[in-house]
Amino acid sequence: MTPRAVAHAVEADTISTGEPWPLGAHWDGSGVNFAVFSAHAQRVELCVFDASGEVELQRFALPAHTNDIWHGRLAGAGPGLIYGLRAHGPWRPDRGHWFNPHKLLLDPYARQIHGRFEWRDEHFAARRGHPNQLDERDNAAFALKAVVVDERPEQFDWEGDRPPGIAAADTVLYELQVKAFSIRNDAVPEAVRGSYAGLAAPASIAHLKRLGVTAVELLPVHHHVDEERLAALGLRNHWGYNSIGFFCADPRFASGVGGVSARDEFRQMVKALHREGIEVILDVVYNHTAESDVKGPSLSMRGLDNLAYYRHHVDGDHRAVLDNFTGCGNTLDLREPRVLQLVMDSLRYWVGEMHVDGFRFDLAPVLGRGDHGFDPRAAFFTALAQDPVLSRVKLIAEPWDIGPGGYQVGNFPRGWFEWNDHFRDAMRGFWLHMAHPGAATRGDFALRLCASADLFENRSRLPAESVNYVASHDGFTLRDLLSYNERHNHANGEKNEDGHRRNLSFNCGVEGASDDPQVMTLRSRLQRALLAATLLAQGTPMLAAGDELGHSQRGSNNPYCQDNETTWIDWAAADDQLIEFTARLIALRRRLLPLADRWYSDGRPGLRWLRRDGEPLRGDEWRAPDDHSLVCLIERPGRSTTRLLMLVNGNAHDTAMRLPAGGWRIEFDSSRPTGEDGRAIDGGVELPVAAHSLSLLSSVDD
Repeated sequence: MTPRAVAHAVEADTISTGEPWPLGAHWDGSGVNFAVFSAHAQRVELCVFDASGEVELQRFALPAHTNDIWHGRLAGAGPGLIYGLRAHGPWRPDRGHWFNPHKLLLDPYARQIHGRFEWRDEHFAARRGHPNQLDERDNAAFALKAVVVDERPEQFDWEGDRPPGIAAADTVLYELQVKAFSIRNDAVPEAVRGSYAGLAAPASIAHLKRLGVTAVELLPVHHHVDEERLAALGLRNHWGYNSIGFFCADPRFASGVGGVSARDEFRQMVKALHREGIEVILDVVYNHTAESDVKGPSLSMRGLDNLAYYRHHVDGDHRAVLDNFTGCGNTLDLREPRVLQLVMDSLRYWVGEMHVDGFRFDLAPVLGRGDHGFDPRAAFFTALAQDPVLSRVKLIAEPWDIGPGGYQVGNFPRGWFEWNDHFRDAMRGFWLHMAHPGAATRGDFALRLCASADLFENRSRLPAESVNYVASHDGFTLRDLLSYNERHNHANGEKNEDGHRRNLSFNCGVEGASDDPQVMTLRSRLQRALLAATLLAQGTPMLAAGDELGHSQRGSNNPYCQDNETTWIDWAAADDQLIEFTARLIALRRRLLPLADRWYSDGRPGLRWLRRDGEPLRGDEWRAPDDHSLVCLIERPGRSTTRLLMLVNGNAHDTAMRLPAGGWRIEFDSSRPTGEDGRAIDGGVELPVAAHSLSLLSSVDD
């Protein structure tokens, strides 16, 4: 039945009480049940539109109200129906109530969204510049609207798809933005470049397989809205951290080839990646929405029930003030059971209906904030731990937000992975110490190389729960880390005042691109050393897409609004040797797992740290500011059947290191362009180790 036919079919029907569950709009074969949460609304109306989504055909007051759920059932309605909501209630902005029935609202449970959002004054509940005055203009013609979808299992053929189920010890994360990854790849069919289908294309998967990564971690693909400031500048929110549809695959990333919906194109992508043993992890934003602060628009939750959906406090003048622990103006209130349910239902939907394998939670401490700050036993964590579906997928925290007590690295519940910025900063400081004296010592390097035991072991966490990275979407690319001392974010329109100030970067003597052979050689050497340290460390490694091929953002360390060649990976300029180097490292990690997936400080022998002369490192030698060389003898590797030896030379000059007794074979040497070596070396001798390099040797006598 077409949307227009559906609309006419329900026009003459009356609405019955229906059921208060499940939330959202659900077709039962002969009609659609609607259920929406609002604790403070006095009436909620369902508005049905024509196929264009511009003409409102009829309104129905949802006739039933059960435990703060407004609900009703439209007989004869079905998939394709375009609808919106209107909420009636008090207009008291000073008390946090922003009810305005002149504003059409998006169902928070929408499975598909109709329309492309454009900023207009009609979207605001209050008149612009007059926050206490109700704006009576109707925004229905321009508002985002929900579309009823057919959710019957037989409507999509998963062909027996099963999750790859990659063990934590084998996981290698690869963070990417869907469009930026394939938009400039000539090996991908032009019609699907920059889309879900582009990521599923044979050339894309071949690259992922060549590298050996086990999971793609996708920057947000929930339907999002570009901020008004960006739209006024002709920019877009490239990263997508401004969600408005927690159940919708963003159509911006859909090619539309063959008339396939964004929802199904996403599922086809997942199926294709799963066939190759690659997991799909979503970066999700449940800490805030696109409705921004009190000056923002009423698009969905604000109009349905601002006080219930968003955290707030009462100031000295008894005014309800939104809490802003996110830097984006609002904070979802997961203390409210129905808001917690919204997040949990969304997560279950993406696992159950879309077959994703896990989530990376943006500003994750927000989700665990109770009445008195962050709590690792908060309702959200408890709900996840007991959930029979969600407790089995990978859960990754960005373990900080901007609220009080917001830095929580190492404090998440057992089983959670956490982005570890201690690793990032220690590795940068150690290898780039010539630009940042004292930033990281041998002791810092060793501690972070071994999964930051100070942060995780004492809390009964596992080494794999430390997500180790030196570059991510947020900051310099790996190549730019070694090409720029200063951020270059002028294109963002914020006077180059945005982005991180403390980058621990080193331009190797020239700011920006250079054809000086010495500069280029140094950059390449440091680049390989940082990759080697990340991929051979204990914990779970993460790469940012493009770092394996030398991608540059021309010095931007905050390209969140640069949906252009700044962020799009330039495959034509890819460094094939660096790709081969990275693939060799990942294969070596998979084969040997040099540092075990268990802690070494349990009283059993297994790991020894030596000076370059072969004697144990002791006392103040760990903090010596003028020596960045050390030897790690791994007597209990994770997978190798023989002892391993890691030689680390962070100094700016070649350094001789004495090998322990016995015969050794060089498995890997980061000073070489592809890392390949294979030489046999006798023990008890001094081996020259190149400046700015890391080597891994295996015993041939064990």
